[in-house]
Amino acid sequence: MTVDMSNILCTKSHEYIIREGDTLKIGLTDYAVEQLGDIVFAELPEAGTTFEKGEVFGTIESVKAASELYLPVSGKIAEVNEKAQEDPEIINNDCFKEGWLVKVADFKGEDLKDTMNYAEYKNFIEHGEG
Repeated sequence: MTVDMSNILCTKSHEYIIREGDTLKIGLTDYAVEQLGDIVFAELPEAGTTFEKGEVFGTIESVKAASELYLPVSGKIAEVNEKAQEDPEIINNDCFKEGWLVKVADFKGEDLKDTMNYAEYKNFIEHGEG
């Protein structure tokens, strides 16, 4: 099964958002994963934790660097991808399907207005960031 890229929203800080009913699945874009290189560690929050848009919700470490993860929407962490913490390599191997990071519930729909669709995101990357 392939990922329908038309359903993916992206942020300038390289997180993606996929709406799944009442929750949003959040992860790192393929571009971010490629830039990081081999991911060796992922620290993610506890389910039930609430964050505001733009707050740091975790850390990801690769052989190249450690990076903070910014939640692109305000909301409550409904689910954490334990597999990504136990075997962070899956983020490199399949960032959009198996390598998601968290699922967010009780999010604010207006927070999505700052996102880009995947085609716009690719254009953003190719033509210089921010």
